[in-house]
Amino acid sequence: MQIPATPANEVERLHVLRALAILDTKAEERFDRLTRIATRMFNVPIALVSLVDTNRQWFKSCIGLPMQETSRDISFCGHAILGNDTFVIHDASKDPRFCDNPLVTAAPHIRFYAGRPLRTTHGFKIGTLCLIDSQPRAFSARDIEDLDDLAAMVESELAAIELATMDELTDLSNRRGFIMLAEKYLSYFGRYKIYASLVFLDLNDFKLINDTYGHDEGDRSLQTFGKALKQMGRSSDIFARLGGDEFVILLASTRQQEAHIFTQRLRNQLDLIRQQQRQPYQILFAQGIVEFDPEVPKSVEQLLIEGDALMYQLKKSTAALSSK
Repeated sequence: MQIPATPANEVERLHVLRALAILDTKAEERFDRLTRIATRMFNVPIALVSLVDTNRQWFKSCIGLPMQETSRDISFCGHAILGNDTFVIHDASKDPRFCDNPLVTAAPHIRFYAGRPLRTTHGFKIGTLCLIDSQPRAFSARDIEDLDDLAAMVESELAAIELATMDELTDLSNRRGFIMLAEKYLSYFGRYKIYASLVFLDLNDFKLINDTYGHDEGDRSLQTFGKALKQMGRSSDIFARLGGDEFVILLASTRQQEAHIFTQRLRNQLDLIRQQQRQPYQILFAQGIVEFDPEVPKSVEQLLIEGDALMYQLKKSTAALSSK
């Protein structure tokens, strides 16, 4: 069996997938309607909207399959997202990549598979709309066009979610998306007694960058900061732009002292980017770090309020020192 390779942009791809706040959510008619249409249009017993996560593929919509996810290692969709076109297997039992795959040798006894990659508005392939049959079958060029049309409808629904939960400028979660994701994370952390840290960030002198170099350069500085966050973080962390020049990070399995180390690494990364891009200004920030204690759990909103207050206190004390 051939295990799917990892896309070159995997870290960014996973950040975008998580930012949609769609994983492990309830079934929605807008997706189920399209998978139902797919089963009828192509006369197949199984149609899925499959999202490829770190170690699993999770089904946002699932018609004809009595499960919500499978391991990524045995997934056909993990292979499909590696290419740009529809990935078709006419008879998996005769394909050396899949003939000994447990999804082929046991239920659902996959023989035919066709998966069209699903892209976000910025081109990240986060999953597929796929068709599955237990019988080998042909799949014509016309069939591929029809599947492409249906997949475009799925992408339109994903784009609507993206618009509601992501910040268009930085490709990070927005406030709404962050709160939706963080609530799930904190519930998990509380249940399994995992510490975490919320880092509230506010850029210093952002107005000065705008006034001196123009709003386009101000936007680029926000994009640079967002990019640095993603470069320094892990796929298990959540990053968001709350609005204006305010950002937030939820660092999983991270105590407060470790979060301080992260912010210093972030400063170093921003300085490296400044040197590489020869920026005429520094991107500096103040932070407020709040530790999530699973024994005394707090809500996302509480952590944000405390982080904001600590950040403001640090900013105020720094300004007082610099004025002396």
